[in-house]
Amino acid sequence: MNMELRLTNSVIRSWHPMDADSLAAHADNPKIWKNVRDVFPQPYTQQDAIRWIQLARSQVPETHFAIAVDGAAVGAIGFVLKKDVYRRSAEVGYWLGEDYWGRGIVAEALRALTDYAFASHDLCRIYAGVFEWNTASMRVLEKAGYSFEARLRKAVTKDNMTADEFVYATIRE
Repeated sequence: MNMELRLTNSVIRSWHPMDADSLAAHADNPKIWKNVRDVFPQPYTQQDAIRWIQLARSQVPETHFAIAVDGAAVGAIGFVLKKDVYRRSAEVGYWLGEDYWGRGIVAEALRALTDYAFASHDLCRIYAGVFEWNTASMRVLEKAGYSFEARLRKAVTKDNMTADEFVYATIRE
């Protein structure tokens, strides 16, 4: 299955094996790594990119996608469907290569992915956790229609720093 959402300046689409070079080039950035979970490698190698693309392509349902500009994968966006009593919730995550920051690409992609997730799955809540220093991501979430819900004090430890996590969410009845 190949998903594709055409946006103003980018496309959200399924990952392709040919994305590995571009993925590795854009993901190998300490400024990105400092704002994502530790499972995201640093340095980010070609082999890491190949592994990620294989994993994303094998998932059913497909929930992890490339953000592409002019055909090149320059970021990622996706969601994790929760289980058990949380089965109508999903956690969203995203990152974008530094060369593309400040252009509104992620806010537009997040709005489109949110609509896609609600339309494709029986969800009533989509949320994201943001490290306290990542004010740019907080602005992205707000621009995409997410609301601040909670400050989880000393909830995350990244790069030997323990910090608060801010939770943003959007709800559909």
